[in-house]
Amino acid sequence: MVFRTIATSAALLVGLAVVGAVAGPQWDPQPVTEHVSPATSDTTIGGVDPAAVADGDIGAVGDHEVRTEPVTIELDGTTVGGLLRRPLDADGSLLTSRPGVVFVHGAGTGLSTQAFTATATALTSAGVVTLVPDKRLDTYSLRERDYEAMALDYARSVDLLRDVDGVDPARVGVYGESEGAWIAPVLQVDDPSIAFTILASAPVVPPREQAAFAVDSYLRNTGVPDQVFRAIPRAVGMQLPGGGFTYADFDVRPWLERQTAPVLVVYGTADASMPIEQGARLILADTAVGPGPAPVTVRYYENADHGIRVRDEAAEGSEYPLHADFARDLAAWVQGLPGTADAAPQVAGATPEQLFLAAPVPQPLWWGNGDVVVAAVLGGTGLVVLALGAWGAVAVVGPVVRRRDDGSVPPFAPGVGPALVALGFGAVATTGALAVYLLSVARLAFDYQRNDLVVQGGWVTVRLLGVATAVAAAILLQRVADVRSARRSVGDARVVRYAPAHVVLWCVVVGSVSLLLTLAYWGVYQLGI
Repeated sequence: MVFRTIATSAALLVGLAVVGAVAGPQWDPQPVTEHVSPATSDTTIGGVDPAAVADGDIGAVGDHEVRTEPVTIELDGTTVGGLLRRPLDADGSLLTSRPGVVFVHGAGTGLSTQAFTATATALTSAGVVTLVPDKRLDTYSLRERDYEAMALDYARSVDLLRDVDGVDPARVGVYGESEGAWIAPVLQVDDPSIAFTILASAPVVPPREQAAFAVDSYLRNTGVPDQVFRAIPRAVGMQLPGGGFTYADFDVRPWLERQTAPVLVVYGTADASMPIEQGARLILADTAVGPGPAPVTVRYYENADHGIRVRDEAAEGSEYPLHADFARDLAAWVQGLPGTADAAPQVAGATPEQLFLAAPVPQPLWWGNGDVVVAAVLGGTGLVVLALGAWGAVAVVGPVVRRRDDGSVPPFAPGVGPALVALGFGAVATTGALAVYLLSVARLAFDYQRNDLVVQGGWVTVRLLGVATAVAAAILLQRVADVRSARRSVGDARVVRYAPAHVVLWCVVVGSVSLLLTLAYWGVYQLGI
């Protein structure tokens, strides 16, 4: 009996491993072989005119008081607010003929009172007029985003800033951070008179590729088992549930190729979410084939992460501060144009280290449609829970029996009922444990933390639950086979008696199979196949 159970369980586990292996793509990112080599670790911007510094035309961070005032920006069909920051002279008057910068938000919501506060304030205190608009949200959601349309909205902010007193309209540029770095190049192509573009923590590659790259980096930093990586292309590469998400394949590179204004590219070397070497290389290559001069300056800031912020220097409960040299360099580059546009060194700062390339994500096969995955999980769980719940309720009220002369007859053959309960409960419990595990790992990853008990122990727990569920399935199969075999000698031997019990059996079996196949797809039953 024990040998049969072991053999049947092993066969089921191998079968599930094979299904999981062939049901979707594997994850095999290619290592970076051509690395970026900064000319110097000093990020200081070259090409700044000493005479302009002496005359006060190029200021340093902290040279000026900052006046902040709210503005209203008219968009197509709505209005948004914004914060305009202007530098003041020593006597309190506004500076004149100053360059201006419009900030373009990254992913998520973006209030002008909360976004870019440190960067915009520092830049303005050096002598640059800045405008941070509120992010338009009525056309922006997790499911639907249109980067070309968003560029048109931000163009209204550019127009407004050009008309502000004290701003030189010929020296207005845009600063795009993270997701905003997909929008800023579109803005510059739509309006070639935009004087410059700043791309901070720029993904460059399409959103789907960047997402897969970021997940891979976060998981490696968290120390998850190798088997977990198989889930990356299966989650990121699928057609996401409910449709939409067409922006996931947006490619900004055709706009990079058409840039005509100087570009400043800045990354933090601790930014795990962005391809910090590949992004710079792509920008350098793409802007080089454009129709006009679009010189590129690249700077890497040591230990800075997304948004060029340094986590290690943050006081408890406060916002992560900007890297100490970033605002200085930003102010010098903007105010020193055109002299700073192509000044040496082109690439400087800390040495970046990107392990793997961001690349097109393999598409899943059978579970390539997210709606199918959701239906399999919810449908399978629903069938098991409803069937076992109904059976349990009936068992509490009164046994599901038929009265005979020889007494009460149970609905299932001996051993079938307990194995059925174990199968259904195990399938649901393993699915829930996998979901909890993935959420726990995601929390650790986004917080830049490691916890081997959660990461390693949690994965072992999920897999052991999966094995126990497969053993329950093996025992159920054996009991069914035994009863059917006994029919030859005992004519009344039945696996199930009564129609309600048939419904319970098939609901639990179908639901459990749906969950087991889904668990196999997500890698719970990997055997190195």
